Amino acid sequence: MTSTLRDLLIQRAARLQSQAALSAPDWGTLSYAQLRNRVEGVALGLLSRELPAASFSSTGTAWDWAAELAAAASGLMWSPAGQAVPSDTFGGCRFNHEDGRGPYHAREQVVQAATLFSADLDHGEVMLRLRRLNRELGWDHTNRVDLPLARLGEAPMRAALWSALYAGAHAVLTEEAPSTAKRFFTRFQSVPQAWDPGPFQDFWDV
Repeated sequence: MTSTLRDLLIQRAARLQSQAALSAPDWGTLSYAQLRNRVEGVALGLLSRELPAASFSSTGTAWDWAAELAAAASGLMWSPAGQAVPSDTFGGCRFNHEDGRGPYHAREQVVQAATLFSADLDHGEVMLRLRRLNRELGWDHTNRVDLPLARLGEAPMRAALWSALYAGAHAVLTEEAPSTAKRFFTRFQSVPQAWDPGPFQDFWDV
């Protein structure tokens, strides 16, 4: 059973390689394999420097989600009080930096279920909450989930993105919030979905 967020990313990419994982402005649509590659490029940039105690990013772009995934895969805490991920990690000279490759692979032995990820929540607890929430949502790899890009840094949005990854769904970051008349999620459809933070509101509470 998957016990860490690092394993979650790797396993979803292995199982759903060519399936759409994330669509975002300026990025187009990334498959699960492409999403993993982008996340690991950011992780290599992070780990090519002195390791921060915690990381954070608030660019308002999809790079923030990639940075959060990279922090999880690297066994780093994600916190607004953490060190801002340098901009050159986002597709710049530090992206996919070779100096981070060895440390990234070495982190495989470091990232465990008990590794802290967010405040007082470790990887194992976040995975447990994702499993519980997925049972309520009923999401799987057939779902497309439309989410407003402008809310990217908010806690419920982060929980929704992690839930989409857990389910193997297609997360679509939209520049404008969909009409509330639309449904929250659809199956086998491309109709925009209304953003309802309700199911994710308390996800990160301790």
